[in-house]
Amino acid sequence: MIHAILAAWAIQSAPATIDDLSWMAGYWLSCEGGREVSETWSDPRGGLMAGVTVTVGRSGQGSLEFTRIWPVGDRLAFLAQPSGVPATVFPLIEATANRAVFENPDHDFPQRIVYAREGDTLTGRIEGTADGQAQSMTWTYRAAALNSRCPD
Repeated sequence: MIHAILAAWAIQSAPATIDDLSWMAGYWLSCEGGREVSETWSDPRGGLMAGVTVTVGRSGQGSLEFTRIWPVGDRLAFLAQPSGVPATVFPLIEATANRAVFENPDHDFPQRIVYAREGDTLTGRIEGTADGQAQSMTWTYRAAALNSRCPD
C-alpha cells in the first residue's frame, strides 16, 4: 500500500518533461485486422514531439492523423488532429519510464489516450464513454524500419 502511495506521489510531484517521453520516438507498425497502421514519432527536440499516423484499410483507402506533444499551459499535452479537423487537447496526467496517459474528460470520444512501451512493442489505447457506453480501442505496434509496410 505504501509503495502505491509513494508511486502516485512521485508521478504527481514533478511535472514530466518532453525528454521523459523519448521512449515513444520511432517508426511503429501494426498489421492487425486487415489494416496497416504506421505511427511515427519524432525524437524530443525544441520542447515538442511531432507525430503522424497513416492508416490503410482493406479497401486500400488511407486516412491521416497529425499529432503532437508539447506544453499547453504548465504541462505537456497530446494534441490530436484526425482527418484535418481542429486539434483536440489532452493534457498529460501520468508519465512513467514507459507509460503516458493523456486525458480530456470534456471530449466526446475518446476521453483518455494511453501509450505504453515494452521492448520493441508500443501499445496505443483510446478509452472513454460514447452514447453512455464504455468504449476502447487498442493498437499494438512493433518497432520497424522507417517506411516499412505490412506483408501482403
